[in-house]
Amino acid sequence: MNATQSDNQTSGLEIISFFLGEQVFSVNIMSVREIRGWAPATPLAHAPRHVMGVINLRGTVIPVIDMALRLGLEAIEPTERSAIIVASVRGQLVGLLVDNVSDMVTVVESEIQNVPEVGATEVQRMTTAIIAKDKQMISHLDLESLLDEEGELAA
Repeated sequence: MNATQSDNQTSGLEIISFFLGEQVFSVNIMSVREIRGWAPATPLAHAPRHVMGVINLRGTVIPVIDMALRLGLEAIEPTERSAIIVASVRGQLVGLLVDNVSDMVTVVESEIQNVPEVGATEVQRMTTAIIAKDKQMISHLDLESLLDEEGELAA
């Protein structure tokens, strides 16, 4: 391994990419605790529309967010390919329902671009970068923006 390859490995961003419809999104792998198959959630009264409900994760009750709804897309119709990405967001476990998990990869700085200032403000607030990788454009999400300042699931 030469010095350039070593530098790329140490300065790379490790991500998990996933599909919501035809679009590809990603989150930092360091936030992800596990990836589970789809399991129905128990609905919560008066929860925001994107909060599907809660599931029991080995004795811990965690909320499940329909990531498509959270990003202003059409709701996910769960299938056997759907997954729940369990992530730690500000010390709280949260399940992220996605159509399917695509890949775990390391991206280098040259593949990471700024988010263009177009589209909904909410989506821009949640998207930290656009990653151009293998002929795909991946929207990299900021999981912290899922919660408001008080640590509640943002409406």
